[in-house]
Amino acid sequence: MSSAALPADFLRALSEGFPVDFLTQEPEELKEYGRDWTRVYAPAPSAVALPRTTDEVSRLLALCHQHGVAVVPSGGRTGLAGGAVAAKGEVVLSLQRMARLGPVDLLGNTVRVQAGAVTEAVHRHCAEHGLTWPVDFASKGSSTVGGNIATNAGGVKVIRYGLTRNWVLGLQVVTADGRVLELNGALEKNNTGLDLRQLFIGSEGTLGVITEATLKLTQLPGKQDVFLFAVPDVAAVLRLFRDARQQTAFLISAYEFFTDRCLSRVQRHRKLRSPFEATSGCYVLLEAESRDAAAVEAWLGSLFERGLVTDGTQAQGAAQAAELWALREGISESLSATGLPHKNDISLPVAGLEAFCAELEAVFQSRYPGWEICLFGHIGDGNLHVNVMKPDALDKAEFLAHTKQADPTMFELVRKHAGSISAEHGIGLLKKDYLGYSRSEEELALLRALKRTLDPRGVLNPGKILDA
Repeated sequence: MSSAALPADFLRALSEGFPVDFLTQEPEELKEYGRDWTRVYAPAPSAVALPRTTDEVSRLLALCHQHGVAVVPSGGRTGLAGGAVAAKGEVVLSLQRMARLGPVDLLGNTVRVQAGAVTEAVHRHCAEHGLTWPVDFASKGSSTVGGNIATNAGGVKVIRYGLTRNWVLGLQVVTADGRVLELNGALEKNNTGLDLRQLFIGSEGTLGVITEATLKLTQLPGKQDVFLFAVPDVAAVLRLFRDARQQTAFLISAYEFFTDRCLSRVQRHRKLRSPFEATSGCYVLLEAESRDAAAVEAWLGSLFERGLVTDGTQAQGAAQAAELWALREGISESLSATGLPHKNDISLPVAGLEAFCAELEAVFQSRYPGWEICLFGHIGDGNLHVNVMKPDALDKAEFLAHTKQADPTMFELVRKHAGSISAEHGIGLLKKDYLGYSRSEEELALLRALKRTLDPRGVLNPGKILDA
């Protein structure tokens, strides 16, 4: 559907019932709002709607439902699965103007925010009161609360705090036909039947549009120590994790790992240096809230004595902590800046990670010798980011054709080890064809039935997750 194909009475209703700046069809705006960070799909929306209120969202969706116009909800567009891509003439519904932050409730430890609020802005707002919304990842400066909830985002602190859904008390959602639902308010306990919030958390905008949320907050953590360790391989990463988890001297906030291939690309792109003289197969970034400084020191010394690490460093102050975190948080950007990565975001039981990584490496060495695989992720909660880098000898089209053939093999390994083909990025367009590797036919049938019930005309983010 081109912009010219939008129904004339639909466009007339928009021009008569909404502010002058509500809709844009400027080519550059269409290009920007029609894509996300995947950069795989060519953006081709018909228009971009920029509401300021839930009422405007409601009236827009009612019109789209009436005229059969497809809508793609849009937040910060930081997704990596094509969930916010508008490639078939849809109207993009951007929530970026709906970014209001409500007052922090210091008795209930909650805050009400609009869906377009940027994650980092919420963090700063709550930190003024000694509180935090502990959903945290590298894209926090661009991602929005609505997008986080719609994808049930994970991030670097899941090992301590869990996924986004754990920190959402209430939702305001607009349905496909424009009805406004207020779900659960600010209640911690509400045992009155099915919790309808959970239908929309992780639904990627296919069942309704989140416009506001009541977020659950927690106290800011105490002093965080940040360590970077060098270890030889994934097996050593997991041995160190098991040992760290058994300690009572600190509480783990993040346990991240990356390979030397990742580190070398970060160094090349960001001009950063490694804190270690010698290279190592893998690295672990540990952030922890210390409870007993002397016991932590003793534990650090024992790591070398017991052969659990080959090298290590502890940040001395906030500046050094930021430098160590930059080595981890700069990976995704650096991989894209220094080559063309084919990205996969998978999860496995932690106990199965070592075998999976070994089998994956063996498969690629056998079928695609010389290809570079860059592994990193939130390994403490079983989340692995697999990035296959394009060899110089292949053009983009050839490379993508090869990776399309390789993905099913990888997903068979994921299924073999009882994992998921998407840990935190969602399904979107990118993984829709592979959903059967993680979901049974019975589950898929139920998901389709829910979609048809809540969006009978199929106007909400059509083609994402599955086809109804």
